[in-house]
Amino acid sequence: MHDALRIAPEVADALAEGRPVVALESTLLAHGLPAPDNRAVAGELEELVRAGGAVPATMAVLDGTARIGLEPSQLDRVCAGGLAKLSRRDLGPAMARLTDGATTVAATCALAGLAGIAVFGTGGLGGVHREVWRSWDISADLAVLADTPVLVVCSGVKSVLDVPATLEQLETLSVPVLSYRTDQFPGFYLRDSGLPCGWRVDEPEQVAEVVAAHRALGAASGMVLANPVPPVAELDRELHDRVLADGLTLVEERGVHGGEVTPVLLDHFHTATDGASLACNIALVRANVELAASIAGALCAVAT
Repeated sequence: MHDALRIAPEVADALAEGRPVVALESTLLAHGLPAPDNRAVAGELEELVRAGGAVPATMAVLDGTARIGLEPSQLDRVCAGGLAKLSRRDLGPAMARLTDGATTVAATCALAGLAGIAVFGTGGLGGVHREVWRSWDISADLAVLADTPVLVVCSGVKSVLDVPATLEQLETLSVPVLSYRTDQFPGFYLRDSGLPCGWRVDEPEQVAEVVAAHRALGAASGMVLANPVPPVAELDRELHDRVLADGLTLVEERGVHGGEVTPVLLDHFHTATDGASLACNIALVRANVELAASIAGALCAVAT
């Protein structure tokens, strides 16, 4: 079989020298953002990581090879469309069949863990779906976090999901959840989900200390750092709640189930908010990636 895993030279050098690296997903680019915005955001996120003193490692499966760190031409391919959406369970089949695919949070975490990348910056975490007793739909993100030692910097759980149930599931899986500069758990499009977060950190150095202590205990799990969306980009709460209620009615009327629910709801948000939810999503990803770069640097400092 051809090379299953290929780490870009820049990423490999940084890892070998103990310099900070930040993992970045590709599903956001291939499935979450429209063209040409997706290619512009792809470049911007990598530049934000570099400006923060770290090396970006955007991930995807191309020609059946899991690639950790992409060249500009490879980012072009990811953003051109037509890629499969790959969770962790899909990586093996996609690679064996020489398929092109974009990595979800779960797949990106898994590849980051294999490569030894400690920090991953993304948008929103997957979780337990509403009325889970009907579908048993629980995102693979949670199971991967339970056994992969990667810190995921996000803006909380996607607000179209069952956030309380997701936090309960993370507790069951012994995945630590931290909030950044707030006592509340962020709500993705909203700065406050209405739920408290038990552990607050206020500086990247504090996050690094928590990660180091977690690892010192031999814990195999990853961690979640929930960073609220910037205030200027937060969706109006009344608009959010109304659009969400309408969206839940929509998926019920269409008979949408399983993994198709979240994409339909997010697309509904984009349409019903005249693009405000998309702008919010881009703003929170930017903020998370910037923070991830700072934390990656602080983790390297702790290690030395």
